[in-house]
Amino acid sequence: MGKAWVKSRKRDQFYREAKAQGYRSRAAFKLIQIDARYDLIYEGDAVIDLGAAPGGWAQVARELVGDHGRVVAVDRVGIRAIEGVEASRGDVADQEFLDALVAAVGKVDVVISDMSPRLSGTKSLDHARSVELSQRALGIAFRVLKPHGNFVCKVFQGDLFESFREEVTRRFKTVAAYTPEASRKESREIYIVGKGFRA
Repeated sequence: MGKAWVKSRKRDQFYREAKAQGYRSRAAFKLIQIDARYDLIYEGDAVIDLGAAPGGWAQVARELVGDHGRVVAVDRVGIRAIEGVEASRGDVADQEFLDALVAAVGKVDVVISDMSPRLSGTKSLDHARSVELSQRALGIAFRVLKPHGNFVCKVFQGDLFESFREEVTRRFKTVAAYTPEASRKESREIYIVGKGFRA
């Protein structure tokens, strides 16, 4: 990461706003914008946040669910404590960890995932890895969502995108693809939003 990257980040509107408002990442504004458009998370909801580190989405989810809601933040790396958020460290690709997580979490109203693969620089490979993570998030949603629950996950655009959206469409009443304003212009990320889980 050179000086140009550092300067670019400092000029970034959402990076500056995240710093000013105490969010751990600029990605917090992506969830704020997604929720403002689709009304995914309500006060009192139980939410599981996959790929949560460093915690920007978990912070926003905690604000939205309020004192009577529940947020469980999951990541392979440790997450610094966030008041009112339960952190769970582990890899959702590890079946033993995943089974324990599902048993501990029970049923939730919303599954959110900002999981991203380690980028290789090869678009087709990064896309395929992104879809694999999205399918993993969707599989977890199938196990933990209450009937009529909501789901959002990040996926990179590419030739597998439509088939993944079709998977989501089969199990949710309404499905949309959305790129929030806070996504960087050069990014190929898009968010799939599913509402009304058909359990």
